[in-house]
Amino acid sequence: MNFLNGNFTIISKTLTGLEEVLRDELLLLGANNTKILKRGVEFEGDKRLLYTCNYMCRTALRFIVPIAVFTAKDENELYSRVKRISWENIMKLNQTFAVDGITSSSNLKHSKYIALKSKDAIVDRFREKTGKRPSVDTDNPKIRINIRMHQNQCTVSLDSSGDSLHLRGYRVRSSPAPLNEVLAAGIIGLSGWDMTESLFDPMCGSGTIPVEACLMAMRIPPGKYRRDFSFMNWMDYDKHLWEDITRFYDEQILTSPPCKIMGSDKNPRMVSIAKTHASSTGLRKHIELTEADFFAVPSPFDSGYIITNPPYGERIPLENSIKFYKSIGDTLKAKYTGYAAWIFSGDLEALKNLGLKATKKIPLLNGQIECKFQKFEIYSGSKKEKNQQN
Repeated sequence: MNFLNGNFTIISKTLTGLEEVLRDELLLLGANNTKILKRGVEFEGDKRLLYTCNYMCRTALRFIVPIAVFTAKDENELYSRVKRISWENIMKLNQTFAVDGITSSSNLKHSKYIALKSKDAIVDRFREKTGKRPSVDTDNPKIRINIRMHQNQCTVSLDSSGDSLHLRGYRVRSSPAPLNEVLAAGIIGLSGWDMTESLFDPMCGSGTIPVEACLMAMRIPPGKYRRDFSFMNWMDYDKHLWEDITRFYDEQILTSPPCKIMGSDKNPRMVSIAKTHASSTGLRKHIELTEADFFAVPSPFDSGYIITNPPYGERIPLENSIKFYKSIGDTLKAKYTGYAAWIFSGDLEALKNLGLKATKKIPLLNGQIECKFQKFEIYSGSKKEKNQQN
């Protein structure tokens, strides 16, 4: 049974500050009528595009599909309208499901209660139709349903992704303060790196930035390492269409990146974890990962991009963050002439002590931590002399 025909509305969720990067990705994949939202992008597309976005989009957390919009001024109206939806055409009786609720500026003010009433409506419809009821599984449901109330308008959506898309599937070892994969891909996209210049992360931790950069450079789909997506459990799932999409994009994967990609860290355990993650993607031979102290070794390339997320005290303690960041700036000036250095950090005060003038400043969030992603162009002499040379 097809309940998604032709073009329909799709809403993609992302992290604060990555909306425009996500929109650009979606446009390249064929999205129509894009509209930037807070932490997301709304667009139109068909089932092929929905599947493609889940497989190929690097900066989205999930894709949801609205299937009903109505007014619900109280719990009885919410229950009645949710129950009217033909759930038997969307999910099977033997499939588990879960409902997430969210509310703002509505008569119904409790998100958990909204989810509970909606769950009851779905269960009761199945019981009336079949005499049996589907089971709820809040941990690992086959079908995920989203109920959003805003100013008494209810939007019922299906979550096509399931687990957040930042869970690529290659992170197999735990580490302190790992960078979210979507955030890593987002800051790489914001940097303007064109995948031809050498890229170096001198404080790579568990290797997320080098791995995400290599996936981009080699055109490897970010969804390649995932086993399933929620849309595969929908009754209108088209397995042949999915196989056609994955085959098309897999055939475009390069045998090696068109540039050098390197990461280093002075902590041997972190380097070991980074190597494991690179190996789990099959990219170990394409990413140079070494144990090295950024402050004590020469630059690895004559020029290129530095994209790094140094420690900033919130999650990894620093004895003296001001001194640490000043040392980063001194090292960049001394050893990295010709580089574009991008630094992502949540220590906004320490960033001011790099001793370098940022040419770009992009505000972002890392969880609830306010951060900045700043660009520093490293050249010898003064800026005035640099301009005169040009």
